[in-house]
Amino acid sequence: MTQNTEFKKQAAEKAVEEIESGMVIGLGSGSTFYFALQKIGSLIKTGELKDITAIPSSINSEKIARELDIPLITFKEKQEIDITIDGADEVDKYLNLIKGGGAAHLREKVIAQASKKLIIVVDESKLSEKLGTNWAVPVEVLQFAYPLEQKFLESINGKPTLRVYQTGEPVITDEGNFILDTNFGIIQNPFELAEKLENRAGIIEHGLFLRLTSKVIVAGNDGIKILEK
Repeated sequence: MTQNTEFKKQAAEKAVEEIESGMVIGLGSGSTFYFALQKIGSLIKTGELKDITAIPSSINSEKIARELDIPLITFKEKQEIDITIDGADEVDKYLNLIKGGGAAHLREKVIAQASKKLIIVVDESKLSEKLGTNWAVPVEVLQFAYPLEQKFLESINGKPTLRVYQTGEPVITDEGNFILDTNFGIIQNPFELAEKLENRAGIIEHGLFLRLTSKVIVAGNDGIKILEK
């Protein structure tokens, strides 16, 4: 296990300590959250966590949760989540995030907005003074509107790149959309940018997660750090 992978595991397992029996939990996606999922499954198996139900944010998280015998529900059963654990691609000093590296940010944001508490787990390499320092903003667009939205993103000083697999085929999200990874450089005002993106009918969702995070658990060379607003 590489050092960064070990950091991810430490942060994820620390976050799981916040889960209590009887809770409805939101399941994030991605490599860091995978360690949290393993730990949740283990605690349910040993009986340390009881009466847990979970809502997954991606088809992949759902598949792994089923393999681990984590009881799953949908928003038909519950419309409020007690706690969600998820990862992030970049975290600024105000705990705003860029997410979407795993192409699941649409459902991840739905789950985050339904959660009383959103805990983000990262290794220290994901921290930045300002969003956009190290990561482009994933913008999920209708396939139908993709050329239009590409042109629009360029008009607001973005550099969009269609996300593709190694085969050259476009990545298609769980909801059937394309992703334009858009480099805006360092984002001075993420709220203003988010508003511009949200005004476009062809843009389904973007990877700016603003004012949603309750706590960030960071693992690094100096151990675990907890960042709170």
